[in-house]
Amino acid sequence: MLEKIFGFVLVLTRISALFLVLPVFSWRTIPVRIKAATAIILAVFISTVTPIDLDYSQVSAVEAFLLMFNEAAYGLALGLIAFFLFSVVKLSGKFIERQMGFAMASILDPLTGENSQPLSSLLEMIFIIIFLSANGHHMFLLIISRSYEAFPAGSTPTIDVLTGGVIEAGAMMFLAALRLAVPVFAAFLLLIVILGVLARIVPEMNILFISLPVRVGLGLIMVTTFLPYVNGFVSEFAELMGKLLPL
Repeated sequence: MLEKIFGFVLVLTRISALFLVLPVFSWRTIPVRIKAATAIILAVFISTVTPIDLDYSQVSAVEAFLLMFNEAAYGLALGLIAFFLFSVVKLSGKFIERQMGFAMASILDPLTGENSQPLSSLLEMIFIIIFLSANGHHMFLLIISRSYEAFPAGSTPTIDVLTGGVIEAGAMMFLAALRLAVPVFAAFLLLIVILGVLARIVPEMNILFISLPVRVGLGLIMVTTFLPYVNGFVSEFAELMGKLLPL
């Protein structure tokens, strides 16, 4: 009986740590009771169907604490990797906003309760709608299941593997965000060249005054061409998750 209880605690520790940072499940708009109930139900189900090769009688209090710490670290690492990859579209939107001059604009993000920019939040909402319509949240549940197939409760990857996956996911977040925003950067680079030529041809023209509405208009036009890339990133997100997650 004690072995089953301890196995359930280990499973609940990993899932709870994962839910702290996992997209969709970690949003503040979801009530805490719903999160706790979901974590407990998943922990009960997984601890029932997953064998736990652990002899509780030979585990001391210190070893039990270390096992729980390892489970929490593994869950946080999985959640951080998913969070970094999920933030690619929002980060691309922030890059575009800086080119448009919207860096100082700020709104309240209803999902996280933090300050955010309007365009990046809009692109994130579009990505979330596409992601959920493609049953992407089922992917997160599949991650939980596969993590216990690869590493049952009481066994986790080494710290080097976990930190390496998180660091690689962070680097991939910036690379993927830049890759999505490259067409917009090219358009604004061309705009800068054109404005520079106009400044030389017509010196009396107030380039700064003219460039502000032009940059906003060009940014909105480029965002419409940016949307198909957001749709395509949903499948790329699944591929990156499969490559980077320590499963």
